[in-house]
Amino acid sequence: MPRPLPLRALPAAAAAQVPAVVTTTRGMAATPRTYTVKRGDTVSAIAARFGLRTVDVLTLNGLTWKSTIYPGQVLTLSAAAKPAPAKPAPATKAKAAASGTYTVKPGDTISAIAQRHGVSTAAMLSANRLGWSSIIYPGQKLTIPGMVRAAASEPVKAAPPKAAPAPAPSAARSHVVTAGETISAIAARHGVSVGAVLTANKLGMSSIIYPGQKLTIPETAATSGLDAAQQENARLIIRVGRELGVPDRGIAIALGTAMQESWIRNLDWGDRDSLGLFQQRPSTGWGTAAQIRDRVRSIKAFYGGPSDPNGSRTRGLLDIPGWMNMTFAQAAQAVQISAYPDRYARWEKPAYAWLAALG
Repeated sequence: MPRPLPLRALPAAAAAQVPAVVTTTRGMAATPRTYTVKRGDTVSAIAARFGLRTVDVLTLNGLTWKSTIYPGQVLTLSAAAKPAPAKPAPATKAKAAASGTYTVKPGDTISAIAQRHGVSTAAMLSANRLGWSSIIYPGQKLTIPGMVRAAASEPVKAAPPKAAPAPAPSAARSHVVTAGETISAIAARHGVSVGAVLTANKLGMSSIIYPGQKLTIPETAATSGLDAAQQENARLIIRVGRELGVPDRGIAIALGTAMQESWIRNLDWGDRDSLGLFQQRPSTGWGTAAQIRDRVRSIKAFYGGPSDPNGSRTRGLLDIPGWMNMTFAQAAQAVQISAYPDRYARWEKPAYAWLAALG
């Protein structure tokens, strides 16, 4: 008997910012910039009134599904429209933009943040020790570097081209060798390759390490955008996949899906009753809340197949006929049944990089 397809929506973690003005279906008013809460209002009712998703209203106002609203509270219903670029006004002196910080919001990108603050993307990356493949996440604080603009009225001599700034050095950790350890075991524990550890410590394949020796553990470019918790969860997704005999493509799809759904974090909240790494829902048969928050169990449920802890109640990746011949996004969507199926595609290249670095 074919397994039922659970219907689910995208969690707040992956929701994009709503547009400034939304023209809804006939009978719905255009979305105002803000709304003042009235007695008896709920977030879901307000969202429905203006043709919005509840998750978008929550995200725009920094609320969660457990938050309480009150009469007189002003809610933001649409993101501010980007102003038209102002024409440069003539000036007699150079002006410097002060440095500051910015807290990342859902849907932000480095390039968009840089443009918003009038600085280059390269300057943003350099100021925050990020690379072009780094990933930012909501709540992260970024430094906005200052920028000096030459006065339009003063003649400026063309300066000779400067060499591109060297990329910021990758962050590194240290590890003190204990009795019985090997380079390969140390590398696996820290989620980096043996070659990377050897190179960072100027060692060769025949080198001998000894207890008490301090080794430098480099952070690879592929994982520089993932924090310790994300890397731990990614390694767990890879390990469970390997134990189940899942092909590399399936493990990469699991990694990309987890990033889209939860930023590879074991969340205790989400859209409606969605929870965990893959935002699985108790109401659609994925297990109890406690079971879904069990990382190993939820990973096995995503992979599905003979080891699926949900049996036939849900359908995992290995249960999808022809999933190996589907695109990355199609395969992820076949499991998740998301309202935004195309968003998984953006994580295909990073997912393979994480798999190579951590697997």
